[in-house]
This record gives sequence, C-alpha cells and structure tokens, in this order.
Amino acid sequence: MELLKEQIASQGTVISEGVLKVDSFLNHAIDPKLMEQIGKTFAEKFSGDGITKIVTLESSGIAPALMTSLNLDCELVFARKRKSLTMLDKLYTAEVYSFTKQQTSEIAISKELLSENDHVLIIDDFLANGQAAFGLIDIIKQSGASIAGIGIVIEKSFQPGREQLEEKGYRVESLARISSLSNGKVAFIEEG
Repeated sequence: MELLKEQIASQGTVISEGVLKVDSFLNHAIDPKLMEQIGKTFAEKFSGDGITKIVTLESSGIAPALMTSLNLDCELVFARKRKSLTMLDKLYTAEVYSFTKQQTSEIAISKELLSENDHVLIIDDFLANGQAAFGLIDIIKQSGASIAGIGIVIEKSFQPGREQLEEKGYRVESLARISSLSNGKVAFIEEG
C-alpha cells in the first residue's frame, strides 16, 4: 500500500534496528484518511471470506480494525490488556510479551463476545515476533471460533513472526513489509 509506505518513509523514525516509531499516524496520533484506506485495503483482501468478527488488541490495533470492520460490515472486538471492574469473570485470556514495552501482559476478551459461530479476522498494527497474534489466536481458539487470517499494517519481515504464523497454517496479509531498519533507514520488500 503506497500511501502507508510514504507515511512510514516521511514520518516514521527508526529508533534502532528493531524498533520503528510511527506515533504521528498510527500509535499515538491517528491519520483518519490513511486509516480509511487501510480499512478498505484489508476489506478487499478478505471480502469473500465470510468474516463475522474482527479481533484486535488494544490500543494501536483499534483504528485500523475499526475501519476494516466498517468496510466488511462486521463487528469488532478488542482484547483488553488491563482488566476493568466490569471484567470480573467469564473471560478468555492469554499472555502476550511486548518487545517494545519489554513486558508480559495478560489480555482478555469477554466470553459473551466470541463464539464457535464466529469466523474471525485478526487485525494488528505491527507484526514482529508474532506474540500478539499468537495471543489473539489462543483466545479465539478458546472460544471455538475459526480464523480467516491475520491483517497486519506494518510487518518487520526480518523478524520471525510471519514465518511462524505461516508454519501454523495462518494466512498473513501485510500492507507494508519492512526488510530492514539498518543505518536509520526503512527498507521495504517490494511485492509484485
């Protein structure tokens, strides 16, 4: 997706060879026109898959997931990282390690929001080592729902997430695939 790659190149900041900061349009501030295009692109990729729900992880996955759910005309559910007073029991839970935060969090979705009748599309902002995706997959499997695929806004292809997900049989669709973050520059994988 060219618009996304342009935003990454012009506004993204390479923090290290493993960390890309995109706060100005995805992780802290939201570019609504970009999110609209992201939602349309994911909807085109998964339009014939009979998706009933989109699942994401709070908080950076919510904007692209919401725009995708609007375009696919389906519900959106997001896994919470912190339990609120209203989330006391009847939860599907999993543990997820965050590379950028260097911590493990328990994520949860209410059992009332997912069922074996759902066909789910996972949407997330980044794919690196696959921990967030595998945590969401664990929760979806607990519910008995099926998984149509995984939509990723930005993939760090030099890390093992995609390979591990594909080895388990999951379809992964990424909008921008980064081959390296070396020397302070973003290099993309050009797909034909």
